[in-house]
Amino acid sequence: MSNTTRNNLEALRELMRRVKVSAVIIPGTDPHQSEYISDYWKFRDWVSGFTGSNGTAVVTLDDARLWTDSRYFLQAEEQLADSGFTMMRENGDDPDPTYLEWLLSELHDDAIIAIDGRLFTAMEANQLDRFCGENGFRLATEFYPADNIWTDRPPRPAAPAYVHDEALAGETVDSKLERVFDAIENAGADALFVTALDEIAWLLNLRGSDVEFTPVVIAMMLVQRDNCNLFIDKDKVTPEVADHLKKYHIRVRDYDDVQDYLERVSDRITMMLDPNKVSDALNSALGCTIVYGTSPIVGLKAVKNEVQIAGIRKAMERDGAALVRLMRWVEDTAPSGTINEVDVWERGKRERARMDNYRGDSFAMIAGYREHGAIVHYEATDESASTLHGEGLLLVDSGAQYLDGTTDITRTITLGAPTESEIHDYTLVLKGHLALSRAVFPTGICGVNLDVLARLPLWQEGMTYWHGTGHGVGHFLGCHEGPQSIRTEINPAVLEPGMVVSNEPGLYKTGEYGIRTENLLLVTEAMKTDDFGSFLRFETLTLFPYDLRLIDRTMLNAVEIEQINAYHREVYNRIAPYLTDDERQWLQAKTQAI
Repeated sequence: MSNTTRNNLEALRELMRRVKVSAVIIPGTDPHQSEYISDYWKFRDWVSGFTGSNGTAVVTLDDARLWTDSRYFLQAEEQLADSGFTMMRENGDDPDPTYLEWLLSELHDDAIIAIDGRLFTAMEANQLDRFCGENGFRLATEFYPADNIWTDRPPRPAAPAYVHDEALAGETVDSKLERVFDAIENAGADALFVTALDEIAWLLNLRGSDVEFTPVVIAMMLVQRDNCNLFIDKDKVTPEVADHLKKYHIRVRDYDDVQDYLERVSDRITMMLDPNKVSDALNSALGCTIVYGTSPIVGLKAVKNEVQIAGIRKAMERDGAALVRLMRWVEDTAPSGTINEVDVWERGKRERARMDNYRGDSFAMIAGYREHGAIVHYEATDESASTLHGEGLLLVDSGAQYLDGTTDITRTITLGAPTESEIHDYTLVLKGHLALSRAVFPTGICGVNLDVLARLPLWQEGMTYWHGTGHGVGHFLGCHEGPQSIRTEINPAVLEPGMVVSNEPGLYKTGEYGIRTENLLLVTEAMKTDDFGSFLRFETLTLFPYDLRLIDRTMLNAVEIEQINAYHREVYNRIAPYLTDDERQWLQAKTQAI
């Protein structure tokens, strides 16, 4: 691998010398700013050998660095060995200089910094251009090395798109388009240009398999009353999809024609686009008036309708049953020392695949045993996987895509003989999780206002966790979606009825164990008052028991005890019909009153 990577790096440098480029910045993303990307756009991986989801490579004529975060330090050190790249730490106890700071120390005046403007958002390119202008550099945005030197580049995904049944989506495309048209006009624009794959999938009730874990199809869209255009590889458009799009007057154009089409857009119209999502190349192609702002589809998509909510509830029942089978198998098999963390993921996929409407995982399972559980986004490989035994904590964070809903759940269980420290810390995390679950709050509240509820039990003992407490979740779409979140950082998105958000406090002790407990919550109406207006609350959607063996009852108050018991009663009643007699007995023991 290292020789191949070095050859790839040298091919890039030869191209840089030929066009007189001093440095190139290579992100690990695609033209849609997707969370997961297809192999077709993994040029950063090709040139560096690093395959983590977060990482930015920077190459000069005599040096090469790759910036990543603490989730990938070990992986990056291994994959970058003998590659010609040096790993740079974005965070952690001793972070390195940022790549802009590093470039500032490496380059001379009039140096040309190049990027592929199709992979950087308009906002990112603007910030880079400002950096270059302030420091005597020049920015070139039309440097396309992947098109020139990546000779064995994988093809763009060719799997066909498919229609997501309106009976599952709960709303027609006509209805969605009309709401988007209204929002565009209210923003003072005539059209909206969309490149985010999940937004297009939601708007057109289309799904696909072009990227891992998220059922989307690669496309772009110009949304305009009486003139909607979908840019997509035409071999993806089956007769069923063609009829579906024709029904809603959507014109199909070739994916590769989008830039030429935008260049011909009339200068008399006003175009709305999100500068944090649309690429610099496509933003620059427009010669018309532009209104910058968040796509209205983001907010509309986040609020689930009653059909979607009903579907999510049923998906949670099936998902809970699959997890019963997985965890029962783990508990039965771990003491033999014959399975490892990768085996847990593989077994989890098989158990979920038995359930109706299953369409794959919603992200890569995190199965962290003992000290691996303390690595927040750990992903086991055949090389790194720990063998499970009959003691210690196992953290399992997993989720699935079903036609009627997306799931995301984390449970931490003991495989035997839990220590006092493990029980104490598990109960602290659970107390925060329960407090957030039973929150009642005024309409208009943001997630940042509630975040402290999940952290307070830990804070009171001088402990905390550094990740967010909650993220939005899509409906048979992205497992991580906005605009809503629950975290310490300020996010102005208001929590609205119909939104789904995760509740996942945790605690991580390096070299020992990690604990996280996660359910998905639905924002619902709680009450309306004459004096203080309306209030909201959460409905817990996820269905799987907490580990009773890790709960210190003396640390709980009466409200918390009844909350756990009531939740466990619901878990049993709703999951039991999916199980065999033996499985029901196992679940009954796990949900007994404390």
